[in-house]
Amino acid sequence: MKKIVKNIMPAIYLVVIAFSAASCNKTQAAPAAAPGQPVDLTYAAEKSLPSVVYIKSVINSKVQTVEYSDPFEDFFSDPFGGFFGRGQGNNGPSRKRQVQTPKRAAAGSGVIISADGYIVTNNHVVDGADELTVTLNENSKEYSARIIGADKTTDLALIKIDAKNLPAIVIANSDDVKVGEWVLAVGNPLGLNNTVTAGIVSAKARQMGEGVASMIQTDAAINQGNSGGALVNTRGELIGINAMIYSQTGSNIGYGFAIPTAIVNKAVDDFKKYGAVQRAMIGIKGSDVKNYVDNMKDQDKEVEDFGTMEGIYIAEVVEDGAAAAAGLQKGDVLTHIDGQKIKTFGELQAVIAQKRPGDKVTVKYLRDKKEKTVTLTLKNEQGTTKVVKNADVDILGIDVRPITDSQKKQLEISYGLEVLKVSGGKMKDAGVPKGFIIQTVNDEPMRSFDDLQKAVKDAKDQMLVIKGIFPTGKRGGFVVYLQNE
Repeated sequence: MKKIVKNIMPAIYLVVIAFSAASCNKTQAAPAAAPGQPVDLTYAAEKSLPSVVYIKSVINSKVQTVEYSDPFEDFFSDPFGGFFGRGQGNNGPSRKRQVQTPKRAAAGSGVIISADGYIVTNNHVVDGADELTVTLNENSKEYSARIIGADKTTDLALIKIDAKNLPAIVIANSDDVKVGEWVLAVGNPLGLNNTVTAGIVSAKARQMGEGVASMIQTDAAINQGNSGGALVNTRGELIGINAMIYSQTGSNIGYGFAIPTAIVNKAVDDFKKYGAVQRAMIGIKGSDVKNYVDNMKDQDKEVEDFGTMEGIYIAEVVEDGAAAAAGLQKGDVLTHIDGQKIKTFGELQAVIAQKRPGDKVTVKYLRDKKEKTVTLTLKNEQGTTKVVKNADVDILGIDVRPITDSQKKQLEISYGLEVLKVSGGKMKDAGVPKGFIIQTVNDEPMRSFDDLQKAVKDAKDQMLVIKGIFPTGKRGGFVVYLQNE
């Protein structure tokens, strides 16, 4: 269960440090501290600890078939066509062997969000697990859990245990969180169960790599095992799910990052309804205006006057995307979405992460320093507004979309699915690269995401024969095995 950002160790699990100067009556609501006065966090710890659970993940030993190369293949290649039983040089088939993987166990945290057994945690806590065991606070009870839905990009997962009357946490609106307010991180770090640590919200809408790009930053001490645990306010209400740390050592010498509840709530709803996160795309690439201007100055390049230093400079409009359909262009500066001012790319992604494909948003932007307003319809990763249900294609570990008109013209083809991202899974195992255009799977044409989904479901012998075109125009193919041999 390692999730690393830079020299980062993944797990964000929180430790409990009672940080107080005055005791809190257990029967009273959380007291509000006057400005400049010490903050009592005992109430927050008491309210949140029962809702945070210990999760043990087990990946069983398996027999896998792996390919390997023979370092003596060329030297001893057989000129007699295999008479002596050796390989056939550079043109010979790849060699395979079976290996036994060891049984592995890992641990993390989770947060009870409903009395009937729904628990939120990180995807990397449960990813690949054959067995999941949930232990309640103070080791009171142990349950087997099943995965309802999981998503690598947001690093969120929803699991379920068969139980009733559980101590569900109260969920607050993370949009109301303020920089500088006190928080507790609650979890099971370094094997130390039921631990809390205290700190403050250091920043909001932090962009961290290609995953969740609008995280809550805190200096509360978190370590391996805190992943999936709770970040709570002084009232013991959930404001985020701890997900990673930023550290040069891999331990708590840095900052922790939590996925805000505004994103968590939407993901949970998607998991329950569709089994998968419905990810909306606005269809632009760019950066904060200030970052863009600074970068241009560093390169001694002339910078135009945008009329603002806040907002998102649009460096590219994705062909056939939502922004392109609404008329946005390269060089525009996006400033508002649905009336909310957007200063940074992290803030933009925080808003879009709460939307679904098909949702309409009103966008304000500047073009030649003149403000314009347009309504656009968000699309999914496949370039449509359809709901993407939990598909068998998840096992492939790729994102695809139908090729654009310009690609059709350039490559002289009429259809195909472009591989936008290879994040792991069977496609990565088979060596399928980003940018490859899938034209047929098991001799069936691939014109849409639905075609790929159907091909995976209908695959005979759990094998996909994929043919297509590389970005250079060279044709090629891959064989993808959906199950380990």
